[in-house]
Amino acid sequence: MFSLTLRWPDERDNPPEARVALQRPRRLALPLLAAAVILAPVAASAEEAIGQIKTETGTVTVERGGKIRPAAIGDHVYRADTLVTAARSSVGVTFADNSLMALGPFSRLSLDQFRFDATTHAGAFDVTLHRGALAVKSGQIVRQTPEAMRVRTPAALLGVRGTEFVVRADGGKS
Repeated sequence: MFSLTLRWPDERDNPPEARVALQRPRRLALPLLAAAVILAPVAASAEEAIGQIKTETGTVTVERGGKIRPAAIGDHVYRADTLVTAARSSVGVTFADNSLMALGPFSRLSLDQFRFDATTHAGAFDVTLHRGALAVKSGQIVRQTPEAMRVRTPAALLGVRGTEFVVRADGGKS
């Protein structure tokens, strides 16, 4: 008959210098694991593109993190970006839920919130049109939950229930 006895290694199995070397990685493992778990969602959400510029004419800029840079076809847009167009300029953006937005001349649009679950199509989409004209063809978020898209202007808050609309804001001028 064959017999096997398993024994968990203990301190007697390693010389003192090996025990110290084995303890150091254990002491570092927990803080490193905690930092990775805490920072991973922050890094992922901060870097997640919500849409892409598909058309652009004239002078279009993107304000992100306090910096202004020129926009170009193919550039990604992120939550908290602000799109700005100059005279005789426009920009068209396709978002992750297949919503389409076109911004006309002298416009300023802030992308306040965008959450989208590609599996369930649930989410929320909030923007602020500070000035200018905005044409929208809503995507999967609105098809799933009609009240999930909102457009703020200096004069009103629009709850989007339709699929296509145009809104104009004069920037607070009367």
